[in-house]
Amino acid sequence: MDIQLKRGLLDVCVLAAIKNEDSYGYKIIKDMKPYIQLSESTLYTILKRLESANMLSVRTAEHGGRLRKYYHITPQGLKRIEDFKVEWQEIMSIYKFVTKEDDENE
Repeated sequence: MDIQLKRGLLDVCVLAAIKNEDSYGYKIIKDMKPYIQLSESTLYTILKRLESANMLSVRTAEHGGRLRKYYHITPQGLKRIEDFKVEWQEIMSIYKFVTKEDDENE
């Protein structure tokens, strides 16, 4: 898969994982696991990129005697999810075009 396409898809997946409630790294990985495998190093790179793009904000809170970073989706992050839904329709149209001959030959 094209690396830029995959990067964009993973960004939206991480935003979707925190869309309904603030979350932290381990929980994000756990919540995404049934759908996609994501390493910690990849996740934290994505989280930093999304924070830099103002699509999420970060707060630190103590949990079990340790500091934990919690991630919160911003209005820009919510907009990115909505934009993705529109873009996905175009991607599906392209997919149908590319595979139409496969369907006709079956």
